[in-house]
Amino acid sequence: MRTTLTLDQDVALGIDRLRQRESRSLREVVNRVLREGLKRLEIRSEPQQQVPFRTQTVSLGRCLVGDLTSVSEALATAEGEDFK
Repeated sequence: MRTTLTLDQDVALGIDRLRQRESRSLREVVNRVLREGLKRLEIRSEPQQQVPFRTQTVSLGRCLVGDLTSVSEALATAEGEDFK
């Protein structure tokens, strides 16, 4: 297949570096890079079987602060009467 691509400058520089390093043609390098990219994208797009996250429950015992309906009482218990 023959087509025209407009590459971003960073992509073109990366392709050119690979081409020089591997002494290959532009066509060979672009095809290899696209194949690798497509493989990675296909792996990510495959639905992964997710295992539900489970949290183990632990008994923490009775509440040491007492009644937590009043914030001022909880602070007074935790920090003493001069918390204000």
